Amino acid sequence: MSRGDQLEELASDLSRAAEAARRLGLPTTVYLLSMALVEVREAAAADSDGNDDGAA
Repeated sequence: MSRGDQLEELASDLSRAAEAARRLGLPTTVYLLSMALVEVREAAAADSDGNDDGAA
C-alpha cells in the first residue's frame, strides 16, 4: 500500500470518526478530528504532487 493510499484511508477513517462524534454531540472532538482531517488531506495532496517532504 502506497503512502498516498494510506493517507486516503486515514482521511476516510477520520471523516467517519468526526461524523460519529457529531452524532454524539461532542463538539470539541469534532473540531479536533476536523483539524486532523485537514492536515491529512493536505499531506495527501502534497504526496500526489510528488512532494515527499511530509510537510502539511
